[in-house]
Amino acid sequence: MILTLSCPDQRGIVAKVSAFLFERACNILDAQQFDDQETGQFFMRVVFDADGADHDALRADFRVVAQALSMKWTLRDRKDRYRVMILASKFDHCLADLVYRWKIGELPMEIAGVVANHPAETYANVDLTGLPFHHLPVTKETKFEQEAALWQLIQDTRTDIVVLARYMQVLSEGLSAKLAGRCINIHHSFLPGFKGAKPYHQAHARGVKVIGASAHYVTGDLDEGPIIEQDVERISHRDTPEDLIRKGRDIERRVLARALRYQLEDRVLLNGRKTVVFTD
Repeated sequence: MILTLSCPDQRGIVAKVSAFLFERACNILDAQQFDDQETGQFFMRVVFDADGADHDALRADFRVVAQALSMKWTLRDRKDRYRVMILASKFDHCLADLVYRWKIGELPMEIAGVVANHPAETYANVDLTGLPFHHLPVTKETKFEQEAALWQLIQDTRTDIVVLARYMQVLSEGLSAKLAGRCINIHHSFLPGFKGAKPYHQAHARGVKVIGASAHYVTGDLDEGPIIEQDVERISHRDTPEDLIRKGRDIERRVLARALRYQLEDRVLLNGRKTVVFTD
């Protein structure tokens, strides 16, 4: 099982969590913690075996500990897979990469569906065999209705996590709020620089020496959500905007895949406008 928690920092948190698990014959396999001295918040992720234990009883018992320490916490069986909905637009490289990693077992998830604002033939190069595909076209005039249909689909499919795989539509503040902490976007630049449209063209015009991509949680403020993962690649004066776009696609794929894996493995904890990511 995986236990994650955050709470105001105080002495004895690790001891109480460890004692709780010991008293119930649980075996700790991995434990990571972080004390943010700026905010006074404590964060922890514990992976443990609970063979033969009643998981519901564990949650009920731990709730007493959590309440005493004012914790925000989750306790999940590692065998339970999150249901993920992938949203895409015209560019298909991130969608193709996530589907491939899922097929080979690298991303332990269930794909609840693929939603696109372009028709299915746009993704002829992506093997979507057996995956529910939903075409939800959108215009400026139909955005409200399209988002309502999308939200209904998220609810109907019991989706846990939404991934914007180069989905080139800005989610409304209302939908962003509903998906707080469970909607991941890949931004094709190294945030907080070069926001908005054509970031690689912006980077080329500034003569940058590295380009990057950022995976972050979606919030009502465009490209301002807490950052989960980033990566960069060196470029030179010889690179054209097209070269930057080509190299950028590779960065986007690996950054989004890592961010999603961290989410699937309960490695990401929100810390205000930032995140605590317990990498492996």
